[in-house]
Amino acid sequence: MSDPETLGVYADKAQEYAEFNQSITGDPQLHAFIRAVKPGGTVLDLGCGPGIAAEHMARAGLKVTAIDPVPEMVALAAQKHGVTAKQASFDDLTGTDLYDGVWANFSLLHAPRRDMPRHLKNIAAALRPNGVFHIGVKTGTGERRDTLGRLYTYFTHDELTGLLADAGLTVKEHATGRDKGLDGTLADWVCLRAWRN
Repeated sequence: MSDPETLGVYADKAQEYAEFNQSITGDPQLHAFIRAVKPGGTVLDLGCGPGIAAEHMARAGLKVTAIDPVPEMVALAAQKHGVTAKQASFDDLTGTDLYDGVWANFSLLHAPRRDMPRHLKNIAAALRPNGVFHIGVKTGTGERRDTLGRLYTYFTHDELTGLLADAGLTVKEHATGRDKGLDGTLADWVCLRAWRN
């Protein structure tokens, strides 16, 4: 994610976003991801925000590295128990066979559509055999900014499933819903869990 306006919103609203995200610890998607990763496994929280989900994973016994491009978010994540937090972008994910799981919960939706195939390919490469990948996005088509100025790329369920397959990832589980975001508007979403082929 390199959109300056989006990064600026998250920098300005880091503490507010952290308070808004407290409920993530009760998210069924997070619990399902933790169960899917091998016990004691190594995971990456890609676009970790304030690190609340990362801390929950660490408390469940996983070894967690959390990255985010916003320094204010990294500072919050670094305070969390058991979390190694680093400032980095999606483009900084390189290497092979590094993680048993990658969690990208409503983070990659800020990447331009043209970059998504490359990001997913790098995630698949970074996963170990049978590693699990979680992705959450808002559903729809096109790209547009919300009322706060954040840039979103919207995907349909089928489009995202196809992109994951092209990257070498097999979707086995999914969930859909509709929730209110930080900007106060309701949005439809889809979460997919996929495994490295």
